[in-house]
Parts: sequence; C-alpha cells; structure tokens
Amino acid sequence: MPRTASKKDTKGLTPEQILGAYRTMVTSRKTEDKCSIILRQSKGGSFQISGPGHEAALTAASMVLRPGQDWSICHYRDLTYVLGLGMTTEEIFTGFMAREGDPNSGSRQMPSHFGHKKLRIINKSSCVGTQWLQAGGRAYGIKLDGDDEVVYVSSGDATCAQGEFHEGLNWATIHKLPVLFHVEDNNYGISTHSSQERAQPIEQMVKGYANLGIFAPDGCSLFDSYEAFKQAHEWCRSGKGPAIVVSKVVRLWGHSSSDNRKLYMTDAQIAEEMKKDPITLLRKWIIDNGVAEEDELVALEEQIKADIDASAERAEQAPHPDPSQAARNVFYEDGSAGLRPAGEAAVPAATGDPVTLIDSINHALHEEFERDPHLVCWGQDVQDGKGGVFGATKGLSTKFGTKRVFNSPLAEATIAGTALGYSYKPGRKAVVEIQFGDYIFPAAMQIVNEIATARYRSDNNWPAPLVIRVPVGGYIQGAMYHSQCIEGLFATRPGLKIAMPSNAADAKGLLKAAIRGNDPVLFMECKNLYRQERSKSPEPDKDYVLPFGKGRIVRPGKHVTLVTWGNTVNIAIDAAGTLEDKGVEVEIIDLRTIIPWDSQLVFESIKKTNRCLVLHEDTITMGFGAEISARIMEEAFELLDAPVKRIAAKDSFVPYAKPLENAILPQKTDVIAGVEALVGW
Repeated sequence: MPRTASKKDTKGLTPEQILGAYRTMVTSRKTEDKCSIILRQSKGGSFQISGPGHEAALTAASMVLRPGQDWSICHYRDLTYVLGLGMTTEEIFTGFMAREGDPNSGSRQMPSHFGHKKLRIINKSSCVGTQWLQAGGRAYGIKLDGDDEVVYVSSGDATCAQGEFHEGLNWATIHKLPVLFHVEDNNYGISTHSSQERAQPIEQMVKGYANLGIFAPDGCSLFDSYEAFKQAHEWCRSGKGPAIVVSKVVRLWGHSSSDNRKLYMTDAQIAEEMKKDPITLLRKWIIDNGVAEEDELVALEEQIKADIDASAERAEQAPHPDPSQAARNVFYEDGSAGLRPAGEAAVPAATGDPVTLIDSINHALHEEFERDPHLVCWGQDVQDGKGGVFGATKGLSTKFGTKRVFNSPLAEATIAGTALGYSYKPGRKAVVEIQFGDYIFPAAMQIVNEIATARYRSDNNWPAPLVIRVPVGGYIQGAMYHSQCIEGLFATRPGLKIAMPSNAADAKGLLKAAIRGNDPVLFMECKNLYRQERSKSPEPDKDYVLPFGKGRIVRPGKHVTLVTWGNTVNIAIDAAGTLEDKGVEVEIIDLRTIIPWDSQLVFESIKKTNRCLVLHEDTITMGFGAEISARIMEEAFELLDAPVKRIAAKDSFVPYAKPLENAILPQKTDVIAGVEALVGW
C-alpha cells in the first residue's frame, strides 16, 4: 500500500513541489537525450557536455535560489539548475543548435555556457575555476549595497584543484560575503579520478576557512539536497559569511560527447553508478509514497517528451546568426556615453598649477570617487597610511572609507577576478591596482579570457567595464622583475583598451575617460615618469576627459614622423632637439593610447614627412611597434620614401646595473642614428 511521507522525510516539501521537482529533472534528462540525437543528426552543434546524475542536487538548488534576485555563475553541467530557474527548453535548443536568439551567448560560445540576463545568470566562459573570484566580487557589491541577494557559483570537484578556488574562498570568508559555493562531486575530472585530484574530501579540505558554512548532502537525494541548499542559502543571507555545498553525485554519461567512460571505468563501476540515478530513485519514491501513480508519471513523461520535441523543432526553424554581426560587441558600440567625440580636440577647459604625473592620477581618483559613490578600489597596499607603494591612492581610504578602498590579499588573480564580478552589475565599477606590471601574470587568465571577453561572449548582456591600473616600464634600475613593458602582450587581446600616458595632464584625462567609459581598460603608468619634472603639466580641471584613440603632436616637423608613447616620449624630444641642430625636423606623435591608436594622425603626418620611425620601450620582437609598422605598410605604403624603422628594447631582459640597462633600453643616441638613417635613405 502506498504511504504518505512525513514532513521530516520530505524536508518540508509538499507533494506539488516534489512533482514539480520531478518534472524539472525529467525535462532536463530528456533535453539531454534530445541534444544527443540532434548531435548525431548533425542538425546543429558539434559538442555536448552533459549532467545526467546531477539532477537532484541542481533541482534542489533551483528551488531555493531566487531567479532575477539572486545571481548565478553556472557550471557547464547545470542544465537542470537553469531549467529550474526558468530557462525554457526552446532557449536551450536555440543555443545548442547555434541559432539566432540564443540568450546564453548569442551563439558565440559552445553549448552549456549558460547565461540569461532576466534570470541574472551571468554568462560563464570555458575556463576552469575563474568563476569563484567573480562570484566573490559580485557578492562584495551586494554587501556594499546592503541588498538581500546571494550569488550561486558552481563547478565540478576537479575544479577545486585550481588555485582560484581557494582564492575565492579566502576572499569570501575574509569579507563574510553571501556566496553559495556548489561543488558537484562526481569523483571524476574527465578521466582523472578524485584520488589523483586531492588527498581528502573537499568538505574536509575547506574546514580551515572561518565564517564558512559547510554542507555535504547526498546529491542523488532531492530531499537531502533541498535541506542542504535551504540551510546554505539562509546562512549566506544571515550575514554569517559564505557557504559551500558539496553534493555527492554521479556522472551517468561521459565527460562530454567525445568521451567514452569505458576507457577508464569498468562495467561494474558503471553499473554501480547507474543504481544511483537520481531520477530513478525519486520516481520510485513518488510511487512508493503515493504522491503519484506510475501511469500518471508515464503520462507526465510522455507529455514532457512531446513538449521537448516541439521546442526543438521551433528552435531548429530559427535563422542562423548573421555573419555580418560576428564581430559585434567586442567593444561598446552605443555612442560615446557622454565623453567627447573621438574627433573633437581634447583641450582642458581650465588648468591649474603644474603637478606630477602621480599626483594627477591621485587627484583624478579622488575626483571620480567623489563623483561616483559606487566606485571601489582594492589592491596591494592601496589603503592608507601606505596609499599605494607609489602613493597613487593616498588619502582615498581615509576620505571614502575602507569599505570602498582597501587592501586585497597578495593575489593578482583575486584583484582582477573580483573586480570583474563587482563590475557585472550596471552602474558599479571597480578601479583596482596591480602593484607592478611584472607581476600581473597570475591575473592573466582573468584579464584575457574573462574581462576582455565579457561583453562579447555574452552578446552584450554582461559587459563589465572595470579599470586595472598598473605601473610598468624601466629606466629606474628595477632589473628584470621591476622593469617590464607589457603593452604588446595585452594588445593582442580584443576587448581591452590600453592607455600609456607620458605626462600629468594626459594621465588625468585618460584615467577619467577610462573610469567613465564602457569598456575594460588596462591603464599603464610609467613609474619612471611618476615624479619627473619633465612629466609635470598644468593640472586640468575635474571635468577634463581625454578620449581614447586621440594622439597629440608633441613637436611639429617636416622630415620624419616619429611615433611613440610612455617613457620614450621624452627620449624622442631630446633626440629631436639634437637633430634640429643638424637641420633635421622631426614630428613627434605621442599616441597616448595603444588600443585604440590614432592611425589617422600618424597617416596625416606621414603624408607630410614621407618617413616614419616607431619608438617604444617594449622589446622589438612583437612589440606594438610591429603592428603600427605593418598597418603603415598596408594602408600608407604609397606615402613612404623609405621603409618604416623601429627603435625598441633589445630582445633581452632588463638588467640591474645602469650601463647594462642603458644597453638594453632605447636611448637618445639610438633614435638619432635611426632618424639619420631614414633621412639618408
């Protein structure tokens, strides 16, 4: 005889909720089945990554998290979760078959990279482990705003081997943030068993973190999972700190459509896993406890399959994306957002006393933090009394408080990843500092694969226009780990804007443009110029904004165009003075920004001089001068009377001793020799 389960057995779930959960789980499984058929029929999609075996835990999570209020950054096995939150099967198939209207990524990413603006599902990249820090950054914004919201973030258990998993836990527990970490522990990372991933269970591994609620339910049980997620969600909302749910689940299919489990699992192991199928277990429970009869479930399952077939057919009829839109939304495309048009002369409306470059940056930050109460800043040593190792953030935390300006852990990926998460919410922007360009590389994954791609991979649904300030460059006897010039490396990544000012006025105007703009910016500051007298400028007023992509003619000339930026602008000026005494007039162009760069100004100058030299501090091989030279040769070759010449650092590391440093980095004598060679061509 069927019996009625007690509230204790069901963890308070009503029969209607249990049947609703079963519907979600079956819908997910049959959607997976349909995707597999579509894949074999070559009707769209070339890859499937699936989550059979995870359905109970993910359904439970979707019953607790609040769509449109809470935030989610999902694992690629979270199909059940996003269906539970409200994504439709038609939306899933539209993405799977890469059709127009895909809400996940506009068909820019492979299937299972879930995103949905209305449901607050932030589009996930393919990178493993990057999401933990982004969730922490978004949660910091929630806490700062005082909102009743939680960030759900998930992954498989193998991802917990990534360092950013621990950085994410560290950040979230330091600040007691409302992050609900979900680890879907199916014991495998593709073919690698958990015994080769970690020495102890994840729930044991994370016990050292204070303020962390730890829950480890049977992820194949809807009821255990629901109770765990309910408690974890309440923990996060209470202000106690983050929570982690480690769901013990099974992976009933291979890692992906290109993976065969039989290559690394025995038939006996596979059979044992199949016994734990959460849908089979819940179906039996429903029948045994009189919630529904078998024929009712059969009818429900048939209806679900019919609905799925119909939604797949509708998705298949949708048009393919327009190829002319393939490069859409790499950068912001909807106008200047109140900034000066790029073609307008950028002249300060009013100027004050001369200031150093470092002071102009500090003043710009103070003025912008006053203007925008949602700006935040973190980084190594940015808080007072230090105020940054170079003093750029001096006074900010004293004036605006340590909730908006504070010291981060010594972890560059943390700085960048949390800044991205914070900036996902419209109207919120992080302006963070990496202490030296030489040490930015732990953050490279976040910068090049996450920050730069955020707008594009979400098809404009989740742009995140943050600013990363970073001191760069040599000429200071900083040796090889405090002298690197890195603009050439990052200029190869679409989606990032890059500035490198050479004087105080430009630094202030460009930093304001970066902060007020709509794209992520790497703002590179030549530390050699911070306090140089030659880099002082009359200080522009607080309303001065200098557009990106607008170079300036530093010195007019008629014989050679010299294109440069950053530290080498002053070297160019010195060389031009000597050359003028020899009767050679050099026109110096300071590009100010690398991405975008003012090609029009350069080409107009070459029309007059018919010769061009590109001077920069980065190495000559793959330095940004190579790109400028190539563009000139492609687009302005007929204007040239001589080949484009480059003067740059030797392909070497920068040594400590001053004579050795001078031998590596470009010098005045190098520039003079280069110009004379061009004139004599």
